[in-house]
Amino acid sequence: MTDRRTTIKWMLAAAAAIPLLDRAAAGEVTASLPAPNGYGSDPNLTKVYRPGDVWPLTLTAAQRRTATALCNVILPADDRSPNAESVGVVDFIDEWVSAPYPRQLADRPIVLEGLAWTDAEALLRFEKYFADLDTPQQHAICDDICYEPKAEAKFARAAQFFARYRSLTVGGFYSTPTGHKDLGYIGNVPSSRFDGPPLALLRKLGLGPSS
Repeated sequence: MTDRRTTIKWMLAAAAAIPLLDRAAAGEVTASLPAPNGYGSDPNLTKVYRPGDVWPLTLTAAQRRTATALCNVILPADDRSPNAESVGVVDFIDEWVSAPYPRQLADRPIVLEGLAWTDAEALLRFEKYFADLDTPQQHAICDDICYEPKAEAKFARAAQFFARYRSLTVGGFYSTPTGHKDLGYIGNVPSSRFDGPPLALLRKLGLGPSS
């Protein structure tokens, strides 16, 4: 496994071309799931929406356990910020795979099949569900699928799932205030002056004077 900063680099590298799993399997998964409408053209912007208010959620309690454990392997707590679970990343993923829009509909079977594989692999190797494994056991499974180009052929589909799930986990985490703080992102903060990008950064990017 690796640290959070490397995870971000993986996410950005993979974002341009995330492979989808086999469409036939996707059809089997989505066939039994609800196909709700979106929120329409005029959502109530003064309402506080909670998970499940806009469309039915997809993940079962068992799937959420696996999803939570996997999120925390990808983004564990460290001395800078808490783990993915504590800022609601699983809620974000559940909302994402439940949404009735093209990208989300495509991701739904990938995530559901991947979570099922994760538990099946945990049971095969350790006779426990993934969420019940200790950290080294969880890492042993994830290490086999965490880098798609080097994954063994038998782990190819699982590696495709992990690439997408890692992207969703990181995207969910770093869209929260906690994630912003971890990145050092200050957003739209009022300032009395703007001095431009730091000179050292411009030089590193080859955009500033050399001396």
